[in-house]
Amino acid sequence: MLWIKALHIIFMVTWFAGLFYLPRLFVYHAMSADRATQDQFKVMERKLYFGITTPGGVLTIASGLWLWLGYGIGSQSLWLTGKIALVAVLVGYHLWCGHMVKQFAQDKNQHGHVFYRWFNEFPVLVLIGAVLLVVVKPA
Repeated sequence: MLWIKALHIIFMVTWFAGLFYLPRLFVYHAMSADRATQDQFKVMERKLYFGITTPGGVLTIASGLWLWLGYGIGSQSLWLTGKIALVAVLVGYHLWCGHMVKQFAQDKNQHGHVFYRWFNEFPVLVLIGAVLLVVVKPA
């Protein structure tokens, strides 16, 4: 079980790293003016989203389910319900990032760099909430 916990944490760190960096790429992409730079950002965003962030998210959720269903960790606990809710919110954020990757790829970005600077801060709140729930385990 400890191996699964360790892998869960590693996958979670990978997922969050991608969710922290991808919107930062959006900031720079929204600020870029020349075609060559924009094309480079498109490649970076696609590779980060599909090559690192999405596999990290899938493996985080799979290993979390394994811990919950296979070992009963958090069963019948209120903190786990809260954590699952935060993961659901994070999945929505992840999918929204994927939508933005597609918009940038099609040159249909609808937001400026200031929007993406604020957008970039959201996963920090989810991370704080999830870590506090897991470590403190209220109720």
